[in-house]
Amino acid sequence: MDRPDRNFFKISALKLAKNLLGYYLVHVTEYGKLVGRIVETEAYMGEYDKAAHSYNNRRTKRTKVMFGPPGHAYVYLIYGMYHCFNIVAAETNIPQAVLIRAVEPVEGIEKMAELRYNKKLDKCSKKEILNLTSGPGKLCKAMNITVKNNGQDLCGNKLFILKGDNPPETDIITTTRINIDYAEEAVHFPYRFYIKNSPYVSVR
Repeated sequence: MDRPDRNFFKISALKLAKNLLGYYLVHVTEYGKLVGRIVETEAYMGEYDKAAHSYNNRRTKRTKVMFGPPGHAYVYLIYGMYHCFNIVAAETNIPQAVLIRAVEPVEGIEKMAELRYNKKLDKCSKKEILNLTSGPGKLCKAMNITVKNNGQDLCGNKLFILKGDNPPETDIITTTRINIDYAEEAVHFPYRFYIKNSPYVSVR
């Protein structure tokens, strides 16, 4: 499969969030290659988006990677225990990013099960397998993505995106984002996208 170049990421996070559906997230780890097909994303639009860490151009030690060149990983910790993986979008100094909310496990599923549940895949229930990567914290744990990956160039060879087949527009659901009750009017922005019939989507 082909890998998109830097220009693929150098667009609005809203466009990138939809363009990433059907593409593959790959992490080459000490455990082998872990691959998931992207089935759910959220766009965070920076300056005017109260749900974004970079709202009002807020530049901190944590958010500085969002102001850098596109195509880099923005990984942060929530609740002191869950990692969230984002892809920096747009131009340098326009702090937008796409949160990868859910993927469909494709390769390295046995290791994903061990990382996520600390047990063998054949000991997992059907529900556990469907829930393996059906949320931002879940997919990070299953794919061994942590804050150590923050700032990593996604045009490199360790953590990257592979081209896939975008679903037809009729198979893409556009809706509001999850768990951003603090964000005032931004809770109503239709910035979440998912593949309609995927059983791996986090919330319908």
